[in-house]
Amino acid sequence: MIYPKRQLIVTWLAAILAGCALHFLYEWLPSAITALFSPVNESLWEHVKLVFWPLLGAALMLSRDRPGGMRPWLLALPLMCALMLALGWVYHLVLGGEAVWVDVAVYILVMTLGFWLAARFSGPFQGIRWLLPILAAAVLALLIGWFTLYPPEGLLFRDLSAVGSWLPLPC
Repeated sequence: MIYPKRQLIVTWLAAILAGCALHFLYEWLPSAITALFSPVNESLWEHVKLVFWPLLGAALMLSRDRPGGMRPWLLALPLMCALMLALGWVYHLVLGGEAVWVDVAVYILVMTLGFWLAARFSGPFQGIRWLLPILAAAVLALLIGWFTLYPPEGLLFRDLSAVGSWLPLPC
C-alpha cells in the first residue's frame, strides 16, 4: 500500500504517544474497561497492549476508504506483539535489564518496524490465507482481554516491578 509520507509519520507519532498515554491510563482511571486497554502491572504480557491497541488504531485510521487496507496491518500486528514479548523476555528476564530508557527504545523500535512492515506488504489481499491475519488479531484481542481479567501464573504474567526481573540462566 502507498501512503502519503506525512500521513504515515503523523499517524506513527500519534500511535507512539497513544501507547505512552495508555501506559498510565489504568493508574489514572482504574476500572475493568481501562484495564482492557492499559497495562495493570509491569508484566511483559500487559505491555503487549501498548503495541496492540495503538497499532490497531493507526491501522483503522490509515485504512479508511481502502478495501483490504487493514490486512497488511493485521498481518504485522501479531508479529509486532510477539516481537515485543520476545525482546522484553530477553532484556528483562535473560539479561536482567531494568532501564526505562531501554524499554522506551524497544517500544519505539517495535512500533516503527510495525509501521514499516505494514506499509511494505503488498497485495492482492484476497483468498483464505488473508483471513489468517484477521483471525490472529482477533485471537490476540481475546487473549488480551482474558489474561487481563484472569492472569495465569508464569513469568510472562509476573509483575516485574515487584519481584525484580533477573532470571538465572541454566548452566
